[in-house]
Amino acid sequence: MSNFELKEPPRREHRLNACIASGGTLADMTNRKMKCCVQDGERSFSQNSICLLLPALGMMNSIPNSVVLMHGAVGCGSSAHGGNAGVRSGNTHRWGAVKDGTWLSTALDERDVICGGEEKLEDAIREVDRRYKPLIIFVVAGCVPGIIGDDVDGVAERLQSEVAAKLLPVHCEGFKTKIWATAYDAVYHALGRVMLQEPPENIALERSKKPTVNLMNVSSMGRVDEVELERLLTALGLDVNIFPVFTKPEKMYSMTHADLSISTCPTHDDYMLTYLKEKYNIPYIIKHMPIGIENTSEWLRGVAEFFGLTREVEEFIKIEEAELKKALEEFKPLFSGKKVFVSAGEFRALSTAILLAELGFEVVAVRSYHHDEFADSEYEKLAKITEKDFALNIANCQPFEEANLIKRVKPDIFLGHMNGNATAAKLGVATTVIYNVGLQFVGYQGVYQLARRLHRQLTNPNFNQNMSKWVNLPYSQEWYEQDPFTYIKKGEDQGNE
Repeated sequence: MSNFELKEPPRREHRLNACIASGGTLADMTNRKMKCCVQDGERSFSQNSICLLLPALGMMNSIPNSVVLMHGAVGCGSSAHGGNAGVRSGNTHRWGAVKDGTWLSTALDERDVICGGEEKLEDAIREVDRRYKPLIIFVVAGCVPGIIGDDVDGVAERLQSEVAAKLLPVHCEGFKTKIWATAYDAVYHALGRVMLQEPPENIALERSKKPTVNLMNVSSMGRVDEVELERLLTALGLDVNIFPVFTKPEKMYSMTHADLSISTCPTHDDYMLTYLKEKYNIPYIIKHMPIGIENTSEWLRGVAEFFGLTREVEEFIKIEEAELKKALEEFKPLFSGKKVFVSAGEFRALSTAILLAELGFEVVAVRSYHHDEFADSEYEKLAKITEKDFALNIANCQPFEEANLIKRVKPDIFLGHMNGNATAAKLGVATTVIYNVGLQFVGYQGVYQLARRLHRQLTNPNFNQNMSKWVNLPYSQEWYEQDPFTYIKKGEDQGNE
């Protein structure tokens, strides 16, 4: 049975054996044949975590002519405020107009917890449809309705005939999973069950005469990165559908008529690519993230092989790589031997670490937010290119482990998400973002642009060095002297190896 026949997607802990707790080295990972984590990712102490609502809201708020209706406590969904800058810039870059994400909440209170909140949800759906007249209403279940048993899917089914908007139930009950990447499955699940069915009668599908590919982006790339991948794919004579972020609802059904679907990040995309294959028989490629020289070339080769364009792609890659390597020559003397610590979602962290090794950096630590089967090949690539062992941490945040590791490995520069660079910065380490919707990261141009930013940061790291003299982290010297992975529970396999 397809997962899309269920009301909500299965937990990634069950579907992919995903986990969020491991500490050791890259060699430890390789020796265990990638079985790195304790099931359920248990720690005897956990400092913080991320709710799957965070990435889910980033995806949903990007869809034009949609409204996100949070069914839960009023605080649920508040992260949409912080993510709204990306929504505004994304709409501006693609459609030439500033547009905020629109989200509302049913603001469940103590009475609703006791008596149920379905009636309040029904009233909210009617009001959203009347006031905003969207094409889509995402009806998002938070923790509270999941605990008290509100039937969000049943409410959407009852009200669908009363409202003009498509109602898409999205299950984001944070207590059900520790793998916040499940958010991508939750949003894809809703889009697949509702928006990728038969198109409305008033929509005429635009069919291209060229071979067409679906290029997946769940907000892991900004428009500038999409442009780079479109450049590479159109050079092979292909037309490109980008899905799902910033895709207009009336254009979504064209995804079901493509010749091939291409992942840009296996962590994000496997759930939807499997569905498009099951229901519409669209083959897919889910290998490599096009970050770095070799990964970009291998990503392109996979697409070209599918369309029988092997000769053409090799000629194209030869030109692109030669031009890029010449452009990087001015940066490499500064990079040689510099130590780098990388922290991000698994595939982005690993592919970026591979890129940094290509640029001449010494990778001394990698922290991935979770682990699943799709990254096995990236660990193997990283082990091959670095040749030296280094610290490896699987952790959904846990800045106390990160601070300990930074003290030990003493990196020259730290790459992490914008809100995840503070620990390194306060320790006086130069930092740069590993993801920002306004900056280039993917493809050949992404390599060059990242190298420029790294060169600029390493040339003048004084800001963070000076800040560290006046700002202290809340950890004792005794903690820095302990094993950074002290609080990760050891499974039987780990303990015996």
